[in-house]
Amino acid sequence: MAEEQGKTGKGINTGKLATNMQKRLSRAQEKVLQKLGKADETRDTAFEEGVANFNKQMAEGTKLQKDLRAYLAAVQTMHDASKRLQDCLADMYEPEWFGKEEVDTIAEETDILWSDYHDKLVDNSMIAMDTYLAQFPDIKARIAKRDRKMTDYDSARHHFGSLQKGKKQDQAKIAKPMSLVEKAAPGWAQGILSAHQIAQTNLTRNQAEEELGRAQKVFEEINVDLQDELPQLWNSRVGFYVNTFQSMAGYQQRFHKDMGKLNQDLNDVMTKLDEQRLAKKAGKDWKPGPKKSEAAAANHSVTPDAAPKTDTAVEAAAGAATTAVTNGSSEVLPAGVIYKVKAMHDYAATDGDELEMKAGDVVLVLAWENPDEQDDGWLMGVKESHWLENKDLLAKGVFPENFTQKL
Repeated sequence: MAEEQGKTGKGINTGKLATNMQKRLSRAQEKVLQKLGKADETRDTAFEEGVANFNKQMAEGTKLQKDLRAYLAAVQTMHDASKRLQDCLADMYEPEWFGKEEVDTIAEETDILWSDYHDKLVDNSMIAMDTYLAQFPDIKARIAKRDRKMTDYDSARHHFGSLQKGKKQDQAKIAKPMSLVEKAAPGWAQGILSAHQIAQTNLTRNQAEEELGRAQKVFEEINVDLQDELPQLWNSRVGFYVNTFQSMAGYQQRFHKDMGKLNQDLNDVMTKLDEQRLAKKAGKDWKPGPKKSEAAAANHSVTPDAAPKTDTAVEAAAGAATTAVTNGSSEVLPAGVIYKVKAMHDYAATDGDELEMKAGDVVLVLAWENPDEQDDGWLMGVKESHWLENKDLLAKGVFPENFTQKL
């Protein structure tokens, strides 16, 4: 039983192979005849234009997919480089430096931002790109099949036409001088042979007509479907390009906005660290004595335990209380102000009794109520902007003298 099935299967495969070989030969013969101009070819200008657009669209989509993958690879490379750079900064940033925790946080948030940006591009743009291109291979295969079926249709059409045109020739062949076998046959047998030849010719013509009908039906079915699909696919490219680049532009805009904020935060930390460095450097240049932590409180009020002022202190206070004239000009300073200074560098306050300054600020220098509390290299003062707005000298604080220039 198994042997019989094997023989049957082998017979079917052999028959199918023979049929396919015959189709290939017929198509090849038809193409040769068409190229030589001996057989006409079914032409559809609108369909050919649609195929040209399809090939152009597929080529553009393939290039876009390649470039998008290259862009994603570049984003991943930038992410890796950024992470290594941020990790390097975090590793060498000493714990006692200003903003250590902020630097570590910025490094983590930068890494997360890069990952989120890359994932959004992959999940939306790249997957959409792959889905868009996935439809092209099937349509390309159907276009090729349509070309084969068109060749089969042309071949069947030409074969049937040749049979129709050769009908009279066939009849003439039947009427030609009989062969020796035919001559040897009795008269009644010769009539049967002629009738048999006519029947055979009619059978061949009928088979050719049926084959033409089948070939035409198969060709027209696939041809009609493609005529509808190709223009729709061609028009769909506009919406796809809009969605792809619009979403990418949105992701890039948000990414660079958030990354810009992180960069600004890092810049602020570096600025503060540099100010701290300058302050420490200035302290080494002056070699000032330690600043007393209670200096600010001591200058807001005088306690009963405070030491009596010396004659020099009394004279200084009395002189400060009078009207002072600076630079040889007629400018009148507020009572209690000794002179003015201008900040030449930014100074970030590191203690509650210190005065924070920006380069260009003008500060009114005040006399210390208890000169013994004054540290070397430090002055007491109020920003001129505060005095002009509030007309009081309450918002005072100490600041390093070498950050300023006397006016």
